[in-house]
Amino acid sequence: MIDFVKLQQLMKDQLEIDRTIRIVNTEGPTLESALEEASTLLNIPVRRIEYEVIERGFGGVFGAGKKEWKIKTYAKALMRKTKISADSESVGEEAVSTATMNSDGEMFVMLNPNGALLKVKPPTGSGRSVTEAMAIQALNDRNIKDIDVNMVCAVVGHAEGVYIKVGTFNRNYSHDSNLRVEVMDNDMKAFITVEPAGVHGCDLSEEIIVDLLHKNHIVYGIKNDVIEHFVDHPVYKTPVLVAEGMKEANGRNAYIEYKFETNPNKMHLRESRTGMIDFKNIQLIQNVIDNQPVAVKIPAEEGKKGRTVKGEFLPAKDGVDISLPLGNHVHADKDGMTILADINGQVMLANGVVNVEPVFLVQGNVCLKTGNIIFLGNVVVTGNVEDGFSVKAAGDIEVKGTVECAEMEAEGNISVAQGITGKTTGHVKAGKSIWARFIENAIIDAGDMVVVSDGIINSQVDAYKRIVCQGKRARIVGGRLRASEEINAQVIGTSSGGTETICEVGIDPSIKEALEQLALDKERYKKELENVQAEMQMLINIKAQRKSLPEDKEFLLNELMDQRNSLVSELEDIDKEIEQKQEEQSAVKTRGRVSVANKIYPGARIVIRDVVENIRNEYRAATFVLEDNLIRVVKYEEPDKDAKREFESMND
Repeated sequence: MIDFVKLQQLMKDQLEIDRTIRIVNTEGPTLESALEEASTLLNIPVRRIEYEVIERGFGGVFGAGKKEWKIKTYAKALMRKTKISADSESVGEEAVSTATMNSDGEMFVMLNPNGALLKVKPPTGSGRSVTEAMAIQALNDRNIKDIDVNMVCAVVGHAEGVYIKVGTFNRNYSHDSNLRVEVMDNDMKAFITVEPAGVHGCDLSEEIIVDLLHKNHIVYGIKNDVIEHFVDHPVYKTPVLVAEGMKEANGRNAYIEYKFETNPNKMHLRESRTGMIDFKNIQLIQNVIDNQPVAVKIPAEEGKKGRTVKGEFLPAKDGVDISLPLGNHVHADKDGMTILADINGQVMLANGVVNVEPVFLVQGNVCLKTGNIIFLGNVVVTGNVEDGFSVKAAGDIEVKGTVECAEMEAEGNISVAQGITGKTTGHVKAGKSIWARFIENAIIDAGDMVVVSDGIINSQVDAYKRIVCQGKRARIVGGRLRASEEINAQVIGTSSGGTETICEVGIDPSIKEALEQLALDKERYKKELENVQAEMQMLINIKAQRKSLPEDKEFLLNELMDQRNSLVSELEDIDKEIEQKQEEQSAVKTRGRVSVANKIYPGARIVIRDVVENIRNEYRAATFVLEDNLIRVVKYEEPDKDAKREFESMND
């Protein structure tokens, strides 16, 4: 018969030992640091500490009013779970949670000054349980003669995993297990080396090992889990690491996190849908806009103190702060940590500081090496713009060389020192004026003026105000030129008369172009409407003869009727838009004139507003104006003062 009363009393005694509370008061700058200090003093992990806050800490404001955390700490009671019955809910739940793990039960014998102790752990899953016979054999192996068999049966049956006294022995002090402590690595590691106990010698318990460590001044970083495992699974005559200090950690220095690529030579290649690499768009320029964040300072970190196994603190250095690398056209945000752009432009890192440059300089040609240029400021190209490439800028564009069959677009002015050779498809567009030495086989659009020193050949040139071609060799040969106020050149046309040269003034070129496009659209819709009406009429005639149509033909007739209604609506809208544009064109208050300083050859065509004059005779030093709805020839008039000033500045 198992003495359960005696077992319960032993369990109660064990619980009372676990509940023995040692109270310590600690303090620190943070709650965590205070708990860590308590862990050292109580020699237990932080997870096993209960605490009460005596006084809450406060970090202070800029160091002022700082208060330490003060707490009362003590060890948690180690409550042992007892099994009630095999069919209880708790056992059932435990079985479910461990069903996937299979391990045999374990037993351990410890000879202690209080007697011979036995600990039994239950199996998990389908593992085998420890039997009474196995426990008795283990005790016999340690030469325990006075064994309480009933208590052994109770311990095995309950398998609570705690040491319970099951017998007595005559202790042989000279055979006790002994321990040697070694501290190494500048007091950062502590090892124990244990000699096994002899016959009737006492084993080392967890409490004895920890106490011996304390006596050797080892109070920090004690590995309680390692010691607990060592007690049940001892490794003799081999050093075991049982305590380890914490190395100091210097704080990371502050650093700058850049919001752009700081390596100017690093290219960003894009792959098209077909897998081809677009070498023209390599994104060398990194555009930013006003007030855009371009860099952020990541603050320095505080150093974390280290600690030896003897509890001595190891000082750590705080990270070093740095100042914001502010260069040109940038400023610091209110937080003092962010760099913002002052202007639209190119952001770059130069000489260790962040700059936003309003001018992007291309040293050499715009080619495969540079790719296409898109910039939110001014662009200067010291070489040429090669075939197939584009330069687009929110400001001005200046090209020291030649613009070939390329695309250029600027919201400001465009200046081309050597000239534009468009090869019939090259397009140059400026929100303001365009200056060039010559223009040949190109498409030109200017929101203000086009000023050329040598000549314009076989090109389409539109200027909202004036086109001026006034150098010694300046001439306009072939193509179509349109300006609202004035076209002025040294020579217009050729003596052979083989190339048609059209000069239009007195109109807004953009409105004229819109009207031309509307006229083309109107003609296209009219032809579509005629075709739809012809198909409709054919189906209507068939229906009149047969009294009905097949289902598919009836469906087609309805579709054609819908198309007709849509086309009629489109034509009405186009007529309204044409009328509006014509009113805008009529509202243009400009005189409009075409002037030649030297001569204009027969074959040229002058258009002022809607009046056309085909030149049949050669005129010298003449200006063509519109009077009484007729184009008349008057004495040559110099270019407008503004245009002349622009031309002279280009040739300085």
